[in-house]
Amino acid sequence: MKNKLFTMFIVLAVLFSVFVGSASAQAYNANFTTSITYVNVGAATTTTLDLLFYGSADDTAPTTYSLPALAPKAAGSLFVGNLDNTIVPAGFQGDAIMQSDQPMLVTLVQIPQGSTTVKNRALSNGFGVGAPKALIATVLKNQFNTNTVFSVQNADSEANTAVFSFYNTSAVKVYEFSQEIKSGAAYYFDAGQVAGLGSAFNGSAVVQATRTGGGAGSIVSSAMELEITTTGLKAFEGVASGGTKYYMPSALCLAFGGTNTSYAVQNTSLSNPTDVTVTYTDNTGATFTQTKNIGPGAKASFVACDAMNDGTYGAAVVESSPEAIIAIGKAYGAGLSTAFNGVDMGYQVLGLPYVRWATNTDFAAGLKQRTFITIQNVGDALAAGQEIKIDYVGPTGTILGTHTYAVPAGGLANGAKFTSNASNAGLAEFGYYGSTFGGAAVITGPVGSELAAVARVSSQIGAGQFVSEDYNSQSIP
Repeated sequence: MKNKLFTMFIVLAVLFSVFVGSASAQAYNANFTTSITYVNVGAATTTTLDLLFYGSADDTAPTTYSLPALAPKAAGSLFVGNLDNTIVPAGFQGDAIMQSDQPMLVTLVQIPQGSTTVKNRALSNGFGVGAPKALIATVLKNQFNTNTVFSVQNADSEANTAVFSFYNTSAVKVYEFSQEIKSGAAYYFDAGQVAGLGSAFNGSAVVQATRTGGGAGSIVSSAMELEITTTGLKAFEGVASGGTKYYMPSALCLAFGGTNTSYAVQNTSLSNPTDVTVTYTDNTGATFTQTKNIGPGAKASFVACDAMNDGTYGAAVVESSPEAIIAIGKAYGAGLSTAFNGVDMGYQVLGLPYVRWATNTDFAAGLKQRTFITIQNVGDALAAGQEIKIDYVGPTGTILGTHTYAVPAGGLANGAKFTSNASNAGLAEFGYYGSTFGGAAVITGPVGSELAAVARVSSQIGAGQFVSEDYNSQSIP
């Protein structure tokens, strides 16, 4: 965890980036303004809760904005567009650090502005710690009608020099450059504007950071994939290191009216290839496998419909030998344009800072959103009768409803999953309170359990038409 000394407190620093662009009917050129959603997962009300905004990679004088005190388990949100131009000016493309004397979970919501067609909201999480390396499993330029924009933020107390290396799917390093980033600031990379990637690129990126004066650096990264001529978009976080086994809580093949998934899997080794096998388990209990060899630093795509039967859904496990990998899941079709990180370990207590549940009327009218939560057991099997509780917590820290899931007969096996939403807790509406917004979910499993969750936030944009985006749960200490 990156800590700073501040007015006699050791202050948690949560790092994240704010994306903006120019107004357009296509996602790649759309204008986005960030809403910062957050929840206090500490034991006391915050006495320090500040945002420090950095406007460029060489910014050394951030602007500070103080947020109201937040009670334990309370959830809040801040729409950056409502801030005065002296704090965050129009056209801002930068990042921020949230400083608090209590541990916080943060999820960023990138809200399209000035477009009648781009409706989806990209979702990604903040970070509590940096590392010398950032791995971005998929980077696209003019591929699949998509360009990638990603940011790398300096999580160190000193300036860092970051080396950006790009590998295509054949494990060839096609482009490399370096960039100095000041402490706390971020550098933006727009694949669509970089000649060094050629006219088109399909691959991955490895970013290595060192302190300008020598020694290992500390960075975090976050990416958006934006469609060039159409309106789809998604976001995901870069990761610092990989593992040899990942759980994917969503696997779809032409399910629910035509939804599908694919996984982008990157080999973290820059010297050795690795064999990767994806095992899908569908809703009938049938299993299917795919195996591919991935070269050093490269990625491969695993498409669920290449293995699963049409009309099925379930979950998957991604395994690699001998090298560590990272995995990003993507869901698409029937309005889905989502991304989520594969999970290599679980936790007993999880948090989701951005949870909403619109009334039937407001959702059908496209005025408000609904959040659907998939919870996967990534640890030992849970026995029948054990309980998992999902508390839906409002902006004051009060639990407004609880969904208690009792493990059914036969147990909840490793890799198995179930779903939850606020209506399961008896709530007709959640997260919307007049002009006040804020709602989070806290998931608590049995002692010793290992759980992971992905939230899918959906909006209805017409009769039977939806857009959705995913984000991962975060552990609560």
